[in-house]
Amino acid sequence: MVTEEDLQAFIDRLEGGSADVRELESGLWLVRTSQGAEVVVSYSPPVAILRVRVMEPPASTDKRGGLFRQLLEFNARDLIHGSYGLEGDHVVLTDALELENLDYSEFEASFDSLTLALSSHLSALAPYRER
Repeated sequence: MVTEEDLQAFIDRLEGGSADVRELESGLWLVRTSQGAEVVVSYSPPVAILRVRVMEPPASTDKRGGLFRQLLEFNARDLIHGSYGLEGDHVVLTDALELENLDYSEFEASFDSLTLALSSHLSALAPYRER
């Protein structure tokens, strides 16, 4: 099983070791990519959780409905790792990886999938931003 130290080593290798990594507390890291995406990685046995805060949903019911439909379509069509969801008052993009047999390649694929999805979806999500 991957330990907290193993996960730290995986994080340190991201983007060829050039990602800006800050440990927020034991088992919780903020990873800022060269493109400016901020991914929070949490060591929460039996899983590692990757989470990106995307935006606040619009106040308008019509715009909210359109946003939620768009997110569901992205979940079904575009995402290999993770999914969009709601956490409190924020749209988030998350993935959970089992620590039991996790290797660096799987961790990197999940991280890259989330950051690529975010960068490719931002223009489609922009009309729903109010703040």
